[in-house]
Amino acid sequence: MRDNTKYIGVAAVILIFGIIFIPRIYKRMSSDDITRGGRMHKVGGELEAANPEDLVYIKIDGKERKVPPFAFVNQNGDTISNKDYYGKVYLVEFFFTRCTDICIPMNHNLQFIAQKFEDDDNFGIASFSIDPEHDTPAVLQQYAKDYGVTNPNWNFMTGDRDTIRQLSNEGFYLGTNVAGDTENELYHSGLFALVDQNGFIRSRLDPYGNPKPYYRGSVPMNAQVAPGEEAPEIDILIEDIEKLLQK
Repeated sequence: MRDNTKYIGVAAVILIFGIIFIPRIYKRMSSDDITRGGRMHKVGGELEAANPEDLVYIKIDGKERKVPPFAFVNQNGDTISNKDYYGKVYLVEFFFTRCTDICIPMNHNLQFIAQKFEDDDNFGIASFSIDPEHDTPAVLQQYAKDYGVTNPNWNFMTGDRDTIRQLSNEGFYLGTNVAGDTENELYHSGLFALVDQNGFIRSRLDPYGNPKPYYRGSVPMNAQVAPGEEAPEIDILIEDIEKLLQK
């Protein structure tokens, strides 16, 4: 009974975050004039809708969206930048170690993926803490140990609070507290971003052909959900990682 209650609580949090953050993400995407490369293509002189399973680019003003520059300190005290991920396919999340709800299924999902691709040096994960004052390198190192993280390309990073929040909201469209927010409450979406070997953010179209630059990371893999609830997306995320690694 305790396990069921815990799952119901996590599911409720996921629903609330979906209501709060996904509209914000779409609003920001709309204001930045984001379109999807490959959304439509020509066949025999006629336009044909792209396959929803196709991996596409996000475009802003006609240019493919690249990861903005970043540099933060990881759990080992090393400075890690976006350049360290060039040539790798990697996932991005924003989290904090004191989180007791959606971060738990998020990082269990990431650990599953990290173990699956542990032998592939061309895969990595970038986890950014939105609570840097608490999440020092030592705290992040212990957190990684607690999750049994052994993938050497998984960096848990900390740094300037406002810079991290700006990277989340404006760099990856993964909602969190805005820069300058002095409220004590910490919040973030349960979403992951997928980045290819050349630093471009990649994803799929939603069933309606709309931009969807994220994957739901807070729904436990293989979770049984009722119609209309947030469905797991870790399986399709793994498929898309494999597609990029094969290129």
